Amino acid sequence: MLDRSESALGVVLRSRFYRSAFLALLIAGIGMSAATPQLTLFLVRDLGTPLPVAGLYSVTNLAAPLAGFLVGRWSDRSRDRLVWFRICSVVGGAGWLAMAASDAVWLPFVISALALSIAGGSMATLFAACRDELSRHPTRVENRIVATIRMAFTVGWILGPVAGSWFGGLFGLRALLVGTAVCVVAQMIPLGRQRVERYVAPPAYDSANPAEPAERSGRRRIDHMMPLLVFTAVCVLAMTGDTIKFGYLPIYMADQLHVSDTIRGAVIGIQPLLELALLPVAALLADRFGGIRAMTAGAVLGLAGNLAYALSTSVVGLFVGQALNAGLWACVGGLGVTIAQRLYPEGAGTASGVFLGAIPLGSAIGGVIGGLGVAAIGLPHVFFIPSCLTAVAIVGFVILGVREKA
Repeated sequence: MLDRSESALGVVLRSRFYRSAFLALLIAGIGMSAATPQLTLFLVRDLGTPLPVAGLYSVTNLAAPLAGFLVGRWSDRSRDRLVWFRICSVVGGAGWLAMAASDAVWLPFVISALALSIAGGSMATLFAACRDELSRHPTRVENRIVATIRMAFTVGWILGPVAGSWFGGLFGLRALLVGTAVCVVAQMIPLGRQRVERYVAPPAYDSANPAEPAERSGRRRIDHMMPLLVFTAVCVLAMTGDTIKFGYLPIYMADQLHVSDTIRGAVIGIQPLLELALLPVAALLADRFGGIRAMTAGAVLGLAGNLAYALSTSVVGLFVGQALNAGLWACVGGLGVTIAQRLYPEGAGTASGVFLGAIPLGSAIGGVIGGLGVAAIGLPHVFFIPSCLTAVAIVGFVILGVREKA
């Protein structure tokens, strides 16, 4: 019997695993966000990488979807879901240590494409383990539970850049990368020796041959993954504007709007704060109206945010754009992995890996689009491009929602 009055926060606090997952994501978020904004500086200053070459670093994100898919598949075949979480954490720690020791321009690119892409699977397997627990203990507030746990990663991304700038300035960028390696490995500590058994649903049976499980009769084919793949592709379209924003909005504010460093920092920093506040709101809407409907509303906010950037002639419009895009990312961060798991219930790990692997893919595509768009139409009109892509994403969400009745 499902309790209508239960609290998501109460469920998380009562569960040892959910509490541990929250702390693990907080540690990982701080470590990752401390290093990520400093990587271009590390490539240029410490390794002497030419700036155009350093800008290609984001292309290594193209390996993330494949790595996420493979790690997810392997976790779906493991008895203990957290085995692959620990493997990915160790691989990630080794990768960041190798990055810190790099003495050649090409090494960080190889390390990112191989080790760090695999390391990204730790978050996917952790959310797959959350799905196993939710399947064993159903609740009416599952979207809010996942959003509450996901909030830890967002908090990490608020704290990490500040800590990273201070630490890197004091001890150097190589020491910062070592610190990130420590955080990536340390995310295992809150979970200790816990095990999360992979949830196995009762087998579905083929109506044409009820004595034989559907999986054995050949029904588990690639077409079962199509809703997941379509949803992921649509999310990628909606996410492309984020990389363009981080890459070019500070330049627009500095060169054309001539705003101070403090105001530029406030514009960039307000989105994660608002996203943190909106995560539970997005989850509440998903619990009441359905995940894809809530995601569609988030994409509408993202479209409005990109248009605000493109049409802004003052910093006020940029603040508005950031606030609207916070709504999009609250939906992507809080609901995306849950929707993906529902669209491919046969494999929670695969679904999580595919979706979370698409986030760096969207970053890589956004980087390419941004570079070409700025050269062609300049700032701030380049944001009309992600506006068009987000409009296509809205149509995709609507169609998917109708087809999946979500």
